[in-house]
Amino acid sequence: MKKTIPILLCSVVMMATKVKAQEVQALSLKECIDYALKNSNAAKNARIDVALQKAINAEVTGSTLPQISGEGKYTQFFDIQQQFIPASIFDPTNPALVDVLNPVAFSPKLSSIGSLNASQLLFNGSLFVALQARSTLMTLAKQKEQMTNEEIRYNVQKSYAALVIAHKQFDVMGESLGLIRKSTNDMGALYNNGMVEKLEVNRLEVQLSNLQSDSLGLANIIEVSEKMLKYSIGMDMNTEIVLTDESVIDNVNDASNLLLREADTKSNISYQLAYTGMKLQEYDLKRYRFEGLPTLAAFGSAGYNRSANKFDDLINKPYPGFSLAGLQLNVPIFDGLQRRNRVKQAKLKLEKAENDLENAQRGIDFQTKSAKATLSNALQTAESRKRTLDLAQTVLDLEQKKYKAGVGSNQDVIIAQGDFLRSQNSYFDALLSIVNAKADLQKALGLLSN
Repeated sequence: MKKTIPILLCSVVMMATKVKAQEVQALSLKECIDYALKNSNAAKNARIDVALQKAINAEVTGSTLPQISGEGKYTQFFDIQQQFIPASIFDPTNPALVDVLNPVAFSPKLSSIGSLNASQLLFNGSLFVALQARSTLMTLAKQKEQMTNEEIRYNVQKSYAALVIAHKQFDVMGESLGLIRKSTNDMGALYNNGMVEKLEVNRLEVQLSNLQSDSLGLANIIEVSEKMLKYSIGMDMNTEIVLTDESVIDNVNDASNLLLREADTKSNISYQLAYTGMKLQEYDLKRYRFEGLPTLAAFGSAGYNRSANKFDDLINKPYPGFSLAGLQLNVPIFDGLQRRNRVKQAKLKLEKAENDLENAQRGIDFQTKSAKATLSNALQTAESRKRTLDLAQTVLDLEQKKYKAGVGSNQDVIIAQGDFLRSQNSYFDALLSIVNAKADLQKALGLLSN
């Protein structure tokens, strides 16, 4: 025990020095959630996904606009490729030229070409459906962002409350540790004066040692939990945080009001995602069906083509240009039944999406009823454990008074102190169960989405 106390003192001094040297940031529950929504990687990626979908939609829109490109090309032959022609072409009556081939260069040494090409898609069934699906795809991206934010609120709320409760538990344990340490010192003085037996001192020392170990263990849990919270909200690990919102404990009984709330399935983000997924499958089916329609596009091109053996002639001599315009119609006739099978696959996927929507509705109903039952039980348990805690506090106060008055034993005080600590821990566990059940019910009711 003599070695344990200095270790505790050193730990406290080191922690105090660390807090003083580093930035300390006070966070209420709302501030912690807002910080996470702004800085956590999950929230950042969700916002990026929305921006990404916006860019994809813009790309789809761009495919309906005129597509214009320019082309320029300059060619200089050092050794012009030659073609062989029969010499008899020039003198068909000369038998000596029948088997003679003369190499002839048809291309000039220099050539240049420039053109401007444009095309405009007039009708494409698949693209038409893609344009219709843009708003639904954007809705899906925003709903995924909303679900990510809901998950962040859900996790931060539970983690924050668990840390506040753990700090409260640590404070109570510290108070008990101080009382037992004082009792141990007083008992040691009495033993030194020969007024009590060594056994009485040993009992207190054992209880003090156990409580010190529990306190150190809880302190380590708090430290790890704080790091996990900082990691999840995107905060620098070296930033010290102070949780200022103790209302998560004071207002746990307000959770009973949630038991009166009725579930609105359509406001639940899980249902909304399932519904949007079904709508996208409907667009997918429509897209494959429209693949069987003809596509129509307009095109046009204008430019020039110049050739010469001298560079000056290539630039100075006039050459006629060219221009053209037209329509291109593509009519699918037979594709080996590929489109038919794609339509069949899309129908099956749509059927699955409809099942997922129905399952989401049932799941929300189950989660709501389950969370209400859990919360109701947690509230009853907390109420019962609060009565037990109050009773344990009364017994401890009475035993301490009896001991100080000389009509009680130290053993009775030790037993009462242990019962009080166990009751306190049980009550804190019940409070944490309320917090978790409340968060589960809020999530099922769709109250954490915004």
